Amino acid sequence: MKAIEITSFGAPEVLRVAERPAPVAGPGELLIRVAASGVNRPDVLQRTGNYPVPPGASDLPGLEVAGEIVAGDDKALAEAGFKLGDHVCALVAGGGYAELCVAPVAQCLPVPKGWSDVEAATLPETFFTVWSNVFERGRLQQGETLLIQGGSSGIGVTAIQLGKALGATVIVTAGSDDKCEACLKLGADHAINYRNTDFAEEAKRLTGGKGVDVILDMVAGAYVAREIDCLAEDGRLVIIAVQGGAKAEINAGLVLRRRLTVTGSTLRPRPIAFKGAIAKALREKVWPLLESGAVKPIIHSRFAALGEPSGAAQAHVLMESNQHIGKIVLTW
Repeated sequence: MKAIEITSFGAPEVLRVAERPAPVAGPGELLIRVAASGVNRPDVLQRTGNYPVPPGASDLPGLEVAGEIVAGDDKALAEAGFKLGDHVCALVAGGGYAELCVAPVAQCLPVPKGWSDVEAATLPETFFTVWSNVFERGRLQQGETLLIQGGSSGIGVTAIQLGKALGATVIVTAGSDDKCEACLKLGADHAINYRNTDFAEEAKRLTGGKGVDVILDMVAGAYVAREIDCLAEDGRLVIIAVQGGAKAEINAGLVLRRRLTVTGSTLRPRPIAFKGAIAKALREKVWPLLESGAVKPIIHSRFAALGEPSGAAQAHVLMESNQHIGKIVLTW
C-alpha cells in the first residue's frame, strides 16, 4: 500500500509518499480501505518530534479515517453489527495516513446516513475528544455556559455544534473578526476576538458577572489563571492541549472559594475499552444529531494524499498557519 511517512522530524516537507506492507487485522480489529484521513494538530506535533507514538501503534501519522471494511475479526464484526463492505469511520492510535488502516472494532462507528466517507473522516478525533472532555469530564449540562478557546479549530467547530445541540450557551474565542463571524454562523452565541479583547473580562460581562460553567482549553500557560478568574461557582476547566505552555501560576484561593475543578486529559494513549465506551455514547447520543442535520460537517480544505507536491505536506502547512476554519482532510 501507499502511505505517508515522517522521514525525519522537521518541517512539512519531511512527509513523503512511501510503499509499506499492508497491515493485517488481528483479534478484535478490522481493516479499512481508506477513502479519507483527518488531519489534526497531534499529527503536526508527531511530525516535529513532540508527540511520541504510543507503544504498539503504527509510526505512520493519522488518528482518524473513514472508508470501507475489507477484512476483520468475524466475531468482533458481528457483535458490533458490522460486515464486510460497510463504511465506517474510526479513531486510531496511528497509521491513518495510508491506503489501508487497521482499527479496533470498538473504536469504529458507522458513517452517518447522508454523510460521505470524506465528511465522516472529520468525526472521530474531534468528536471523541469533545464528548470525553466537555460532556464527561466537564459535565456540561443543558442551560449551562461553555467557553471554547479556539472556536474555529476542528475541536472548536465540533464543540460549538454539540454544545448548542445539547442546550448550552456557547461563547468562543478566535483570533480574527472573520473567524469570530464564522463561529457565530455555526451557532455560537458570542464570539470574542482575543487579540483585541480580554476574554476573561468579556466572559464575565456576557454572563452578568456570574462566570462560565465549563471551559474547553487548548492553550494552557498564562491562560489558566485568567480562565479560573472567569469560572462560575462550581465551574470546570478542562485542558486538552498546552499550545501556550505547560506551566501556569494560579490563584488557589479562587479554586477553594468557588469550588472549582481543574482537569485535563489526552486521548491517544487511553485503552481500547475507554475509547470504545466513548464510541458507544457517541452512537447513542450524537449520531442521531448528525443524521438529522442538527450537526454538520465543517471541512475547510481537502488535499489529495498522493498528489504532487505531497498533499499531506500542504495540509500541514495550512494547519500550522492557523488560517483554517474547521477540518482539513486527506483523500485517497
